[in-house]
Amino acid sequence: MKDSIHQRHIRVAISYFAMAALLGVLLRFYPIFSFGFNYRYMVHAHSHIALLGWVYVALTTLIHYCFVEKGTSDKKYTRIFWFTQVSLVGMLLTFPFQGYALFSIFFSTLFLIMSYVFFHYFSRNSDPKFRHGNSLRCIRAALWYMVISSLGPWALGIIMGTLGAQSIWYRLAIYFYLHFQYNGWMLLALIGLFLFAMERRDMVIPKKSFMWFFWILNAGVVLTFFLSTLWIEPSPLLYVLAGIGAIAQGSGLVLLWAMAKNDIKVLPLSKLQALLMKTAVFLVFIKIALQLLTALPYFARIATMYLDLTIGYLHMTFLGMISIGLFFLVDYFGLFVISKKAYQWYFWGFLVTEILIFYKGFAAWAQWPIFKGYMEILALVSLSILCGLLLLMALNRNRT
Repeated sequence: MKDSIHQRHIRVAISYFAMAALLGVLLRFYPIFSFGFNYRYMVHAHSHIALLGWVYVALTTLIHYCFVEKGTSDKKYTRIFWFTQVSLVGMLLTFPFQGYALFSIFFSTLFLIMSYVFFHYFSRNSDPKFRHGNSLRCIRAALWYMVISSLGPWALGIIMGTLGAQSIWYRLAIYFYLHFQYNGWMLLALIGLFLFAMERRDMVIPKKSFMWFFWILNAGVVLTFFLSTLWIEPSPLLYVLAGIGAIAQGSGLVLLWAMAKNDIKVLPLSKLQALLMKTAVFLVFIKIALQLLTALPYFARIATMYLDLTIGYLHMTFLGMISIGLFFLVDYFGLFVISKKAYQWYFWGFLVTEILIFYKGFAAWAQWPIFKGYMEILALVSLSILCGLLLLMALNRNRT
């Protein structure tokens, strides 16, 4: 398979990211101009296209590019890719107008089925020469977490039909899905792809050391799910398990960084690639620090009471750690050029919106006033993210 196919697929993924950013801008301007759309429905479209259009398509493209032998089952991969696009476009055209209803549920279900098909396809077609590599072990674990996370959406239908959308189990099913997407599937996939870049340069972490990291991290991934249950103020045992999970996940990532940091210096990185990687790693550890804090009952209550703090955390994880990590990988593997100018537009939009969102949450907690023009400034700054993504697309449009 020609590498240009993977380049086109990454451009498709970036296009979804730009569409999600456009929907995000519309949501920011909603309270200012009182647009006629249903706000909740648009949030569904925004989140689905961001997670499943941008991140899923980018990760599966990178995984196929790195781990599947070129020329192997090309037609199968192409069919999987385009059926997945049918499901994504279907969600984009239905969620804004009906929310969770017949057609949007149909396309969401089709997407889940195609993700299972990709999982099976990859299990059968990954290149045998990577079979014993540390990177492939991470990718396989990531794909398993992707499958496990899908239990949340399947459970939603049952919960809505029996207990109703107001049940705590409804929110827990959503949090289950998001947790194993962010902390399992996406995080392990990014780590696996990074380790692949190292292995391609013959920089391999010793198997025994790697296995310590791998099992500690996975224990952390499983146990940190209990952080998503603390809003119901459960028994002290769940606080303990959540805290152990946060410590384990943080310890695993620190261990990985300690093992890899010297070899990273040997990677042939441009200045921008080095900046992207360091920024993603920095945000990983900010995320871990916030998880450790929210394992404590007092901070867990604060995070539950003030929604903007949770939104800021989720946006930091998605727009920061995951998306900037993906920018690094697509640029490093030569599938998409991340220009400095476009990235600056994106990053400053991300940074300032994060500051504003967290400020609103802290202001509610500390009973500070929200300054005049807050919503207008937040909406205008959000345009910077969209402009950065559109500029990235424009600069890559003639690339083959």
